[in-house]
Amino acid sequence: MKLLHGLHLAYCTNVHPGENWAQTFDSLNRWTLAVKTQLHCRGDFAIGLRLSDEASRELLDPPRLLEFQRWLERHDCYVFTINGFPFGRFHGGPVKEQVYSPDWTSPQRLEYTTRLFDLLAQLLPPGIEGSVSTLPGSFKEFIRSADQVQLIRDTLWRCVEHIARLSERTERCLHLGLEPEPLGLFENSSETVSFFTRLREQHPGDPRLDRHLGVNYDTCHFAVEFEPPQQAIGLLQAHGIRLSKIHLSNALKLRPTAAALAQLAAFADDVYLHQVIARQADGSLARYKDLPLALDAAKAEANGAAEEWRVHFHVPLHCQKPGEFDTTSDHVIGLMQLLQAQPHLCSHLEMETYTWAVLPEALKSRDVAEQLVGEYHWTLHRLAEHNLAPATFAAE
Repeated sequence: MKLLHGLHLAYCTNVHPGENWAQTFDSLNRWTLAVKTQLHCRGDFAIGLRLSDEASRELLDPPRLLEFQRWLERHDCYVFTINGFPFGRFHGGPVKEQVYSPDWTSPQRLEYTTRLFDLLAQLLPPGIEGSVSTLPGSFKEFIRSADQVQLIRDTLWRCVEHIARLSERTERCLHLGLEPEPLGLFENSSETVSFFTRLREQHPGDPRLDRHLGVNYDTCHFAVEFEPPQQAIGLLQAHGIRLSKIHLSNALKLRPTAAALAQLAAFADDVYLHQVIARQADGSLARYKDLPLALDAAKAEANGAAEEWRVHFHVPLHCQKPGEFDTTSDHVIGLMQLLQAQPHLCSHLEMETYTWAVLPEALKSRDVAEQLVGEYHWTLHRLAEHNLAPATFAAE
């Protein structure tokens, strides 16, 4: 939906299962329209679309694409952003680190992402920027040599060239957002700056890089890294790195007491990676690839005197304090404070709580549409408090 200062807000449809276009379209009809109805949305309703590789290939079919365009018009909906991080299956079975495959060393990743931009250019309403988000190059474990990192930079540059040509041809403003994530090739602000600096050194003075490549800033991910938004975004801004999109989402945080760790075990699942970063009493950080590994280390007392854990588990923005631990909602509020001071910092806002299906039962007593409506109410209320949404939302 359209907010103040040219901001757009949507929820990411990666919360819904769907790997081909028929399944994706069914979810839009079943769930997205239900959310729109329950919100009593005034004006056009924005969609943060998730398309798998298979679904994107099928949607390129001209009659199918035309059908979807007419569906958007009929239901007063519009697409301004696409989540291009998960390439294949994202629900119903183990995903873990394979969500990074194929990474940006692969021509498949390039073909998939450029295809998403080709679709977005045809779906995007006039006068609105279009963004696609993607993984931060690769997963650290996948990288064995400097040649792989160079290949990632080269492949991303080919994508930038495609986006630039497409933007010029269609008179659209299109950009790709790389999404730093714990244990990604670059996972925090300093590693992100280093990656962009090296890219700029290889393409000195080329305006296409800064115009069409930026960062998808996920508040859950940066909170897990123990980076306050003022620090992380300040560093990105100081190096002229654009914010392509902002993901609004919470992580878990806790003091690793016996009671808290016992409850935390309910968040371990076989589907997604839940990276853990533990801050020691001396301020140093210990990283664990997945929650079960961190829990095992805690049992063996191998994690030292950790004073706080942050867990990469996207919990609902609107949920109450879950048991013995808390959420990183303070990071989201800090981000909104930055937006209030700089409303043109980034125009694309997307709520991303894709973990609904694997939440502990106590946190999903409602169906997914009701859950998403709760996300909207929480987010719109706080955006209104920061003069980023109409004041009427603050009373809802």
